[in-house]
Amino acid sequence: HLGMHKWAYTPLYRGFDDYFGYYLGGQNYDSHKKDNGLDFRSDYYDKDGKFVDELRWDLDGRYSAELYSDHTVDLVNKLKSEENPFFIYLAYQSVHAPHMVPQRYIDQYSSHITDKKEKVFAAMVSSMDEGIGNITKALENAGLADNTIIVFSSDNGGNVNCCGKVSSSNYPYRGGKRALYEGGVRSPSFIWARNRLSPSKSNAMSHVTDWLPTFWSLGSLQGRLKPNKPIKTKPLDGVDQWLAISENLPSNRTEFVINIDPKPIRCGHQVPHAGLRWKEWKLIIGQGCPPSGWYPAPGLTDLENPCGPHDSYIELYNIIEDPSETRNVSDKFPDIVKMLTEKIQAYNATAVPLGNKPHDPASNPKNFNFTWMPWLDMFDEVPDETYTLTNELWLSGNELSEEDISSSRDACLTSDQVIDLIEF
Repeated sequence: HLGMHKWAYTPLYRGFDDYFGYYLGGQNYDSHKKDNGLDFRSDYYDKDGKFVDELRWDLDGRYSAELYSDHTVDLVNKLKSEENPFFIYLAYQSVHAPHMVPQRYIDQYSSHITDKKEKVFAAMVSSMDEGIGNITKALENAGLADNTIIVFSSDNGGNVNCCGKVSSSNYPYRGGKRALYEGGVRSPSFIWARNRLSPSKSNAMSHVTDWLPTFWSLGSLQGRLKPNKPIKTKPLDGVDQWLAISENLPSNRTEFVINIDPKPIRCGHQVPHAGLRWKEWKLIIGQGCPPSGWYPAPGLTDLENPCGPHDSYIELYNIIEDPSETRNVSDKFPDIVKMLTEKIQAYNATAVPLGNKPHDPASNPKNFNFTWMPWLDMFDEVPDETYTLTNELWLSGNELSEEDISSSRDACLTSDQVIDLIEF
């Protein structure tokens, strides 16, 4: 999701030495096609330092999770003789739609899961789990396990049934993927580091941007960087969280922006919305959903699970006392609402203007032998200027209109009913 309209936005031009995978999203796991074009490649530098983009037509019919696992095992075996530390970022396609997996994984669940979609989903997790096991075994065999840190994380909470997909449960947290509520924001993670971490659990406030400075700090501890002459980076949004993780100390972070988005999305918010966490408080302005309800696992039905309009334009929750976000206390703490709103406005004032562009027909894979390519580097024509966000601050506390509420209901339709409510 970082862009591919020009080569400059692709992984090797962002600092990686090797890339194996696809540039877009939501493609077929076996054919590796998105719509009418192939999007699967090996990007690397040859022995002369020349960039190579190798389209992988030869991998048609090979399941992506197995391909990624095998490629990572090969990388580990290649890097075991390297002196410098290495970083591998493995983003499995699993378990994103479209949901598909080889039959041998489905057969593992033939006796105790009856729902076909849930059975496929579980099998997809097993395929990924098997691959991670193969990678950790390769690290052991290469003698690298004792000096390797493994981080496993997801990009958001589980998808709950607002778009007709396989339904997850983030219970007792509220909402799920696309929502500003804890069920959408929290992501289960674990960190494995032999002889460096004892078994423990941490609820320290952290954000995805904290991983880079944390890894950077750990790289420094290996003696590769001189403490009195550190290699400097550009200013980073994240903070080093290693002591919070390894010694269960308080987090170096006290706040983070959850989202500021003035444009609606399908199966999500239909009016501008923003969210901020500061210490124990979370403020939501606009729509924090959908999905907005609580979705218990089978057999648990003690909370309602509405997928409809949220209860207020401004929502304030004490996440420490009320992690399930059942009590909106915005009317009881107006000073907190005012302070956090001002924080959001300050972040919004420094935000990079949205660069969303309309669909460009020139990107059609049929123009490039039915492959997805960085098309703007292939043509002289340049599309219209980027969409520019208005300078007007929309965070004014206006009440939701009836049209907004109607749109919110529409956003909860199943996949068979979903219509394009907005132009992308």
